[in-house]
Amino acid sequence: MIPAIRIKRTVGLLVVGLLLAGLVWFAWQQPVAVDIATVVRGPMEVTVDDDEAKTRVRDVYTVSAPLAGKVLRNLREVGDQVTADETVVAVMQPMRPSFLDVRTREELQAALAAAEASETLAEHDVHRLQASLDYNRSELRRVEKLKVGETISVKALDEARFEVETNVAALGSAQAQLEVRRNERASIAARLANPTDTDPQEDSSCCIQIRAPVTGRVLKLIQESENVVQPGAPLIDIGDPRDLEIVADLLSTDAVQIKVGSAVRIDGWGGPPVQGRVARIEPAGFLKISALGIEEQRVRTRIDFVDPPEMWSGLGHDYRVIVHVTIWQGDNVLTVPVGALFRVGEDWAVFTVKEGLARTTLVKVDHRNDRLAEVVSGLSERDRVILHPSDRITEGVAVEERPN
Repeated sequence: MIPAIRIKRTVGLLVVGLLLAGLVWFAWQQPVAVDIATVVRGPMEVTVDDDEAKTRVRDVYTVSAPLAGKVLRNLREVGDQVTADETVVAVMQPMRPSFLDVRTREELQAALAAAEASETLAEHDVHRLQASLDYNRSELRRVEKLKVGETISVKALDEARFEVETNVAALGSAQAQLEVRRNERASIAARLANPTDTDPQEDSSCCIQIRAPVTGRVLKLIQESENVVQPGAPLIDIGDPRDLEIVADLLSTDAVQIKVGSAVRIDGWGGPPVQGRVARIEPAGFLKISALGIEEQRVRTRIDFVDPPEMWSGLGHDYRVIVHVTIWQGDNVLTVPVGALFRVGEDWAVFTVKEGLARTTLVKVDHRNDRLAEVVSGLSERDRVILHPSDRITEGVAVEERPN
């Protein structure tokens, strides 16, 4: 029989041993699971991107109202084909007269009464001068008969002729004055006309037909419904949807890095990527408020398509696209994911994995894009680096690759 005291001592030693083993196990460093990438060589490009670029017809013609009037409802629809100098794109009519307030109407009625009185006075002047002319003509005929018999002087004959000619001129002046008074009365009467008494549609010759200035398609109906417009009011936009370009508003700090002729990759429009090139960089910038409310200085950049229209035929005017303007590219570049980079003072560094341990390695990088950075020194091909290292990753810590 084993004494009870020995049994207790053995059990106690076992418990102490288990506790010590547990403490050692918990104190022993466990590898940290991390994501690991491999440094490789391959093609790389650096681009300036704009995910809010838009297509537009290169030459948009806005047809405007040539004068003030009423535009009839437009029967055209967006997308309709129009032919230069043939297709009617808008029809205008004169406006109805406006309503008169009480004071203006009373003033016009008084002016109309005065005009009628002036017209009556002018008519009496015409009648008086006509009677005087008739008398002078009869006197002239009598004097001419007496002159034949030489019973009257030449002077008397000349005076009779002078009176006739003077009265002819006076009568003509009075008749012209009468016509002026009649027109003045008609003008005032027209201003007193009720707007409901006139209908421009009754006279088919009163309308103006505005025809398309170019051949193309209707891009936008600015004035679709019937409305009264002022001179110069835009009515309709016309252009050729086959003649497209892209407009990108780039940050001014990015725009200074690109050049006219730079290659552009166009995607994000619902079709396969197509190629383009920078056609123009405008020399003046402008202020634009971003979606986050940040003031940004932007520069408008125009991009032409390089691929044939068959590859982007689905695009139209004012479509959204994403553009990537190439500012640098290389074919055989040693690259590391930018997610592996972090700062050590003024230098860039990565955590490399060597024999299962994390090692801090200073690196020098040059070109970068949103995914990769070009490694100039500090790393070699096939080196393994830790992606997005957390604060648990320090020099010499044990790591293991996280299973996919």
